[in-house]
Amino acid sequence: MRHTISVLAENKFGVLSRVAALFSGRGYNIESISSGPTIDPQISIMTIVTSGDDWVIEQITKQLNKLIDVIKLVDLTELDHVEREMILLKVSPRKENKIEVLRTAEIFRGRVVDSSQDTYTIEVTGDEKKIDAFIELMRPMGIKEFVRTGKVAIAREIPKKTK
Repeated sequence: MRHTISVLAENKFGVLSRVAALFSGRGYNIESISSGPTIDPQISIMTIVTSGDDWVIEQITKQLNKLIDVIKLVDLTELDHVEREMILLKVSPRKENKIEVLRTAEIFRGRVVDSSQDTYTIEVTGDEKKIDAFIELMRPMGIKEFVRTGKVAIAREIPKKTK
């Protein structure tokens, strides 16, 4: 089963490489990893997507928690959370498909961030299924290349109960 794990860590040189080494050293795969600073510049947050059965995920979380630079770890998989990815997709449509490419991008709330005589570069954000669907619809249009971020995720706030 796929898991999305959020890791708060000290924003220091080498922390990301130690996290990656922990996975590779134990033969676990990182499907995607995204890292960046938080409100506090001394702390960074990593969103890691990995797969494994309950035992594997338990081992990953235990080993991550042992890293000295890790402050807090949360497996968001079972929590209510929001997640997004981004794709930059370069397409080189035939002349008769240019309008369809632009309409498809609009339907996916994408925007053209660069264009030339022969290509459009389109940015789309959304969940994994939305990005996958966009790619599949653009394939017949002449995808030249694309780059895709890893997932970023954040837990939803639990509403405070009123008396």
